[in-house]
Amino acid sequence: MYTPPMFKPDRAASLAFAEARGFGTVCAWDGSKPVASSLPFYLDYADDGTPLAAFHVARHNALAGFADGTSSWLMAVNGADAYVSPDWYASPDQVPTWLYQAAHLTGTVRKQSDDELGRHLDALSAKFERWLAPKPPWLSSKMTAGRLDAMKKAIVGLVMTVEVVEGSFKLNQHKSDTDYVAIATALAGQQEAAAKVLACEMRGLRPQLFESQAT
Repeated sequence: MYTPPMFKPDRAASLAFAEARGFGTVCAWDGSKPVASSLPFYLDYADDGTPLAAFHVARHNALAGFADGTSSWLMAVNGADAYVSPDWYASPDQVPTWLYQAAHLTGTVRKQSDDELGRHLDALSAKFERWLAPKPPWLSSKMTAGRLDAMKKAIVGLVMTVEVVEGSFKLNQHKSDTDYVAIATALAGQQEAAAKVLACEMRGLRPQLFESQAT
């Protein structure tokens, strides 16, 4: 991942972003071309602190056959993104750009055992069911045993041992306070939800610039 120093978050921030997002595109190499799938995941940690990204794919997905525990895979996790018009800056001679947040996780991938798969599915659904609180969480125990077993047989659980963590949070950190406020304010006024999310992130980086707007 190419990341200018001013946009580079630390390892902990990149992992926290990836965990909070919980959805990414996993890419492997089949020997002649890349193969990718977009899917949900969660992060766990080995006893030594190594991050582990757990996910699953359909049994017929080509990725399932590449999980040999030795080849390197990439998981790209993208957050909100938005276009920025030069007209929004207070300063002249600006150019169009795109703001975004992203993290890349790289490492080897192995298959989960049958016992691991059951725990994985419960942990994965629990992660996202928490987003829906106060709704009572859905539990796999609500399914009949036969139906749950059939669903497990249709998928392959996978675990990435994350060896490299990279991030790029491009939020106009290199701009003057005046231009920074102008862009955050313009983004906050857009209809797209992603633009509003980035405006909120920008406010969080320099909260003192927006105190007057909060009162």
